[in-house]
Amino acid sequence: MTDISLEPWLGTSPSLTGCPEGDVQVLAQYVQCGEALLKRLGTRGERSGEQAARAECVHAACRGLRRRFMASHAAWVYSLLTKDFTVRRSLREVAFAAAESCPGLVPTETQIAQERTRLQCDKEGYEIDQGILFQALLRSQQIGTHIIETALQPTPRALGLIEAFRRAGRVNLGSVVIERQGCAAHLTINNAYCLNAEDDGLVDDLETAVDLALLDGEVRVGVLRGGFMTHPRYAGRRVFSAGINLKALHAGQISFVDFLLRRELGYISKIVRGLRVDPEMAAASSLRGHQGLVEKPWLAAVDSFAIGGGAQLLLVFDRVIAAADSYFSLPAAQEGIVPGFSNLRLTRLLGSRKSRQVILFGRKIWAHDPDAHLLFDEVVDSPEIEAAIERNVQQLSSPAVVANRHMLNLADESPHSFLRYAAEFSWIQAERLYSQDVLAKTGRTIQ
Repeated sequence: MTDISLEPWLGTSPSLTGCPEGDVQVLAQYVQCGEALLKRLGTRGERSGEQAARAECVHAACRGLRRRFMASHAAWVYSLLTKDFTVRRSLREVAFAAAESCPGLVPTETQIAQERTRLQCDKEGYEIDQGILFQALLRSQQIGTHIIETALQPTPRALGLIEAFRRAGRVNLGSVVIERQGCAAHLTINNAYCLNAEDDGLVDDLETAVDLALLDGEVRVGVLRGGFMTHPRYAGRRVFSAGINLKALHAGQISFVDFLLRRELGYISKIVRGLRVDPEMAAASSLRGHQGLVEKPWLAAVDSFAIGGGAQLLLVFDRVIAAADSYFSLPAAQEGIVPGFSNLRLTRLLGSRKSRQVILFGRKIWAHDPDAHLLFDEVVDSPEIEAAIERNVQQLSSPAVVANRHMLNLADESPHSFLRYAAEFSWIQAERLYSQDVLAKTGRTIQ
């Protein structure tokens, strides 16, 4: 292995036999040689132009083999990881279990931990291989459905906190505070230092808070709002969300699995589809739902702006109240990435042409714009937001709302279209995360 050189290795791309056990060995041996070649080229941030080009050839060859392997053996891989669909694993567990069971298919937990010590522009880009894995898995209706259903289960963290929330009616999760007021659970985002921008920690806190709101039998409506800022430009003002935390992305601290996949299949999907609980838990909690899903209506209150990921959230809420001086913006194309599942959902609200103006050209929609009524249900002056929230909570708490929102969401976004989008998103977003234009942007210091 130490004497291998790039050109002979590229010229001997192996054939797969169709036998998964044998092909696992073929993949492992080939990738092991590729990793040895990468090691000799040094770390990404230290490579010359020629070395970088050679490293890309190595990655392309390994990824080509991974794609062929998954095209043939996705069902076998997932059955192996879940013991024929009898074990449910989180997205993170699927990714790392696949690394153990099929060496060379995806990065190990150690490799990902090492990557997180580097700036985004200096990473090797192993998360792209996780994108290949999830694209192939989610393309299967059976596997994708199992993954989606698993992601709708309550998190262990929420299960550990639910009794405390039921007793006290309030839990401070760090970057999110959840407080029960009457029949509503008020979730307040308090990532104040970065204008409520999203990072791995906020995604975890938001999913936990959404779980708690859905698990508490006394809660009938969920409300999401941004807290008061400490940032000098907005000190003392509420802000809904500034989208993805670009400083965290620059620092290599935005995870593909724990952030980009988890937020879409986790807490955002739970807002749309509800929480999947077993009958015993539902009975003990006085919860009601459809086919094991506990659903509740959700309301968002927008102060200042909803940018990027914050704007994406509004597309799944049943009611959106906006301050008269606020705006909606999806600048992901300018940042170089895909704006979550907005490409699937925004056209339902704005239509195709206006959605392209927002996503491809960065158009902002202010609360006073003629098109604002397509995104915001009610626009009020900032001092009137609390009253508007209370009024809308009472309307959404009507007993028939849950059944009707269930049917509306089913009509808007079928499981098939959701899975089809999720599969392509897994690959395209992972690739975008390490594309040259994105790395050039994240390589600069973000003010």
